[in-house]
Amino acid sequence: MKEVLRTNDLVLLSYATHVLAEAGIEAVVFDAHMSAVEGSIGAFPRRLMVQDEDIAQALRELGNVAITGQ
Repeated sequence: MKEVLRTNDLVLLSYATHVLAEAGIEAVVFDAHMSAVEGSIGAFPRRLMVQDEDIAQALRELGNVAITGQ
């Protein structure tokens, strides 16, 4: 899997996941449960991952909506 976004912004992460889903790209959020370890302070960014073969299209889709929160 390849990373397409790394952010602490949960709204941005949700939106990016939605954009990819609308394009037919399955995305998985890594590190979503790190808040239990970090004490819910948002110190560790979450990563949005896609399959290797979807990376180019995913980056294109995210670029089309001007996501710059990396």
